[in-house]
Amino acid sequence: MIRVAAAIIEDGQGKLLIARRGPEKSQGGLWEFPGGKLEEGESPEACLVRELREEMNIDIEPYEFFGVNDHWYGEIHIQLIAYRARLVSGEITLVDHDECRWVRKEELNEFQFAPADVKFVDMLCSLI
Repeated sequence: MIRVAAAIIEDGQGKLLIARRGPEKSQGGLWEFPGGKLEEGESPEACLVRELREEMNIDIEPYEFFGVNDHWYGEIHIQLIAYRARLVSGEITLVDHDECRWVRKEELNEFQFAPADVKFVDMLCSLI
């Protein structure tokens, strides 16, 4: 099983940050909540701080557990752990993604998300 953390980053106007995976990546062209794989002994919160600094050049503050989704991509088992987070500082510079957007919850269903992220899209949309 691969443990992955995802950040549901909110801005001050009620928008959420989503990012599209680059075409050369697995699940390329699909949207996701940014994050990455946990390293050995790393907490999901620490992983998110590290990954968002590495992949988007921003500092975030994870502040609340949001949920877990166990998903199978064929033979690969992913455990996706989501946390709500605040943007603390930085301007987004994309490394692993080819596009990102700030969107309202009611706009999430307009994007095609990676299957493991869909549970969190559904959870957020139910909060509208």
